[in-house]
Amino acid sequence: MNFLTLSLKSAWHRKTPLLLAALSVAISFALLFGVDTVRKQAKDNFLNTVSQTDLIVGARTGPVNLLLYSVFHLGQPTNNMGYDTYRFLQKHPQTQWAIPLSLGDSHRGFRVIGTQGHFFDHYRHAQGQPLVFERGERFNDLYEVVIGAQVAAELNYQPGDRLLLSHGVAARAEASLPEHDDKPFRVSGILAPTGTPLDRTLQVSLRALEAIHLDWQSGRPSPLKLSPELARKLVPEPTEITAVMVGLTDKIQTFRLQRQINAYQPEPIMAILPGATLARFWQSLRHFEQAFMLLSWGVFVAALTGILISLLNNLHQRRHEIALLRAIGMHRRGILGLFWLDTLLIMLGGFILGIGLLQAGLWLLQPWLLSHYGLSIGFFLPDVGQLKMALMALGAALLISTLPGWLAARNNLKKGLQP
Repeated sequence: MNFLTLSLKSAWHRKTPLLLAALSVAISFALLFGVDTVRKQAKDNFLNTVSQTDLIVGARTGPVNLLLYSVFHLGQPTNNMGYDTYRFLQKHPQTQWAIPLSLGDSHRGFRVIGTQGHFFDHYRHAQGQPLVFERGERFNDLYEVVIGAQVAAELNYQPGDRLLLSHGVAARAEASLPEHDDKPFRVSGILAPTGTPLDRTLQVSLRALEAIHLDWQSGRPSPLKLSPELARKLVPEPTEITAVMVGLTDKIQTFRLQRQINAYQPEPIMAILPGATLARFWQSLRHFEQAFMLLSWGVFVAALTGILISLLNNLHQRRHEIALLRAIGMHRRGILGLFWLDTLLIMLGGFILGIGLLQAGLWLLQPWLLSHYGLSIGFFLPDVGQLKMALMALGAALLISTLPGWLAARNNLKKGLQP
């Protein structure tokens, strides 16, 4: 009987503690790879929140602040920019398309974006994916609204439903805000989930925002009420907007146009590169990312400690077996090899079982991850970085199994052969 066969037979007789140790390792592998996979997917989603947009232009402020309120709809803009400036950008020779954005109103805690119809043609996310309508279509009438997937899911809206917009944005969803109750909107379409902040927004036309504010003064409705139809006839062109998303005809001219915009004389505005600003902002969040990975490695260290304890506990039970092997001529290196083989079996079994557990978990959580966070994770296979993690874990496990193997090889042979 050769060494490998002997070792496998020995392991089979101790299958219960080895399986329990492998299960502990499997849970640790599933957690470690799961956190790493979700972290990478979240980073990709974050960096691709807005794709194929070359510049975002707004009133002069900090680059991250402009990014947060124009793309993530967090916080409030420090100032607006003139609609004439949007016209200038739209007609610029290097501009392929320009999407105006106007913020300031809300609906039950969700932001309202005033824009134009070509927003749905040019807005891209997740490495160039276009917007898709799950139901209905884009707004065509003045009092029509398109809603994001999460808005529809949380508020149970369907195409054709009526809703009211609120004036301003509340810090809390349940806070009371004055409503434009005399000018209701009809839901014309619902966007498919994108995994971006767009899922939590409503889109109306710029003219619609102007229409509902015609009979408002200083943030309050004026005594003079205009009917929806009269407002439709009197609605003027906007005078100011919040920001503009710009796509260029020639990407090489991006930095040149950015400098031109930053030096624009009629009013103080600035242009940012969304991709570069997103990457810079993600760097500021790296400590959260590192904290999750440290937590996962902490769980794995606990699993390795469990392996060590399991091998040390088995050391007394295997005392007679090891003494017999030494008595028939097995070298101390062979005894050490028995413990290494046990560890290898535990780690290999834990790795395979962990991949299976993670795949099952991702399959069960896929609808929830997609609807709430837009994370689409298909069939899981470890990438190169995760295989390196597995090899590091295997090396650490073999190292700690050296201690019980060394103790077993140095046990007194005479005592080991005694019943």
